[in-house]
Amino acid sequence: MAHAVSPLAQPLPDLPPIAGVRLGATAAGIRYVGRDDLVMVELAPGTTVAGVFTTNRCPGAPIDWCRSALKGGKARALVVNAGNANVFTGRAGADAVRQSAEAAAELVGCRSREVFIASTGVIGQPLPVEKITAALPSLHASLAEDGWERAARAIMTTDTFPKAATRTARIGETEVRISGIAKGSGMIAPDMATMLAFVFTDAKLPAPLLQRLLTKGVATSFNCITVDSDTSTSDTLLLFATGTAKHPRVPPEGGPILRGFRTALDAVLHELALLVVRDGEGAQKLIKVSVSGAVSATSARRVALSIANSPLVKTAIAGEDANWGRIVMAVGKAGEPADRDRLGVAIGGVWMARNGTVVEGYDEAPVVAHIKGREVDIAVDLGLGRGAATVWTCDLTHAYIDINGSYRS
Repeated sequence: MAHAVSPLAQPLPDLPPIAGVRLGATAAGIRYVGRDDLVMVELAPGTTVAGVFTTNRCPGAPIDWCRSALKGGKARALVVNAGNANVFTGRAGADAVRQSAEAAAELVGCRSREVFIASTGVIGQPLPVEKITAALPSLHASLAEDGWERAARAIMTTDTFPKAATRTARIGETEVRISGIAKGSGMIAPDMATMLAFVFTDAKLPAPLLQRLLTKGVATSFNCITVDSDTSTSDTLLLFATGTAKHPRVPPEGGPILRGFRTALDAVLHELALLVVRDGEGAQKLIKVSVSGAVSATSARRVALSIANSPLVKTAIAGEDANWGRIVMAVGKAGEPADRDRLGVAIGGVWMARNGTVVEGYDEAPVVAHIKGREVDIAVDLGLGRGAATVWTCDLTHAYIDINGSYRS
């Protein structure tokens, strides 16, 4: 079922080629009719890889494969399909991943463990792997440096727009590029989500360092978003470094030479994560929740997520209702240290409650005007310490029910 493009959608940026990356997409007929649903990326020899995956205890077969392959630290290819998640498919699911990897490895001329696999879509249905292996030869022959948009569209499921981000940075005097594509719309919660993201750079970085950079970047981006509090079985975020840029050697510990690169990578991850929230199923508003004054950053994050995941808060925002009592409720149910008589709540920069009661002379009009916009800011001050955190979510509308009630039809 096709859905209207999210009103929070952002245009796809121009994505220049990255040396050592060729990619493309094709219609393999895995589940969808008349649209691309299979992506392949070929990477230059020597490409290093890092990855972060779902914490769901019932992961799909591609997750098991990628976790094992990641131990080698090298990558030569990526194969992604949409429409079928290859989750809860038993031995057949594992065999389908292996066959896909072997078929791609033969085309690229590498070991199968240098091929990374990702799938997204319906859970519990056998993956028609024969359609993938049949489509790969012609897909591989068509790979190109400019296949970014087609790849970004091919990995979509309930997404309403393709998602990509790009930045440049300098390592020494050499310019390097970082670009990524992502998909995700529902079943989105921190610790990764029903989300796939693939980020590429031409920098030359050892796999252990790449992994540290990715893990740290995810903590303040993908692990700070939530659409519906459900953590998917298929979350995969992979970062590939082709090593084709001719920059000074980067030491194993990274250090000051990577300062600009870290900033650019974090920016790409953050932008991709927010694009996922902007495409939250049925979303009409992007909501930023900032918590300060907590006893620790961890505590602040838990309180922020309690607010961001509250159906009552999310539906109040959808209804453009300045009901700050629902925010207080969500703070209290988080199970974190909180003092009713020190608590402050603001929406759109207007403090509605301070020290456990409504602010004297509070005027609701500017708050209502703010909530009627597309982007809503909620701030909470616990008044207990210096811990702070920010997360992003979206409102909860009836369209979320419509989309998920008809997902398999």
